[in-house]
Amino acid sequence: MTDIKRFATSGAAGCGAMLYAPSRASKFAVPWFEPRYWMTQGAVDGEALGRGTTWIVREGERCLVLRHYRRGGLIARLSPDRYLWRGEAATRPFQELLLIDLMHTAGLPVPAPIAARYQRQGAFYRADLITEFLPDTQSLAQRLAAGEVPLESWAAIGRCLRRLHDFGICHADLNAHNVLLRGPAEVFLIDFDRGRQRRPGLWRDANLVRLRRSIEKVGDARGLPLDEAAWHCLLAAYA
Repeated sequence: MTDIKRFATSGAAGCGAMLYAPSRASKFAVPWFEPRYWMTQGAVDGEALGRGTTWIVREGERCLVLRHYRRGGLIARLSPDRYLWRGEAATRPFQELLLIDLMHTAGLPVPAPIAARYQRQGAFYRADLITEFLPDTQSLAQRLAAGEVPLESWAAIGRCLRRLHDFGICHADLNAHNVLLRGPAEVFLIDFDRGRQRRPGLWRDANLVRLRRSIEKVGDARGLPLDEAAWHCLLAAYA
């Protein structure tokens, strides 16, 4: 794995800690986790609204993705971005950064991890993650909406997922928005919050079922049923 450095922090937002990869962020600074810092630099290239806001920011010649962890579902109404403290090793940003670093070092198609932090206040904490931006990519959901997913892409997705599963990685939220395509046959996977490395098991099938449901949901929104031939192409490549 890449050398990961840790340092403690404290301030108005509470005490906490950060992890970062010096080899990927030699100029890393604490303000990188604050969208306002990038705004004052005129370095915000875009944002995406999902469960929370994800910021695309420019750092030198490259772009980074800054994501603030937010809850989904009904619990978000009570606590939109606070998580129960169960110890530093159990914090979601630290777990995700270390998992992505493991995969990236192994050559799997995931974005390079840059830094992660948590800020603790009493029994709860808030969290952020910075990863490298993957240029010239579109999500599978975007490609489906545009009707631009050839069989070559479906086969590439199947092979990518098999590599992931052979390495024992269970993606906790494998969906059409977390599969990125560059060109017809280059595939990347993102968002490994709550993901983990596991022994072979039925979770692999559950991952595929979750992806199929997501693809069907995207199609239903546009009145387009899932192309069964395309799905079987993915499964054949996976097998």
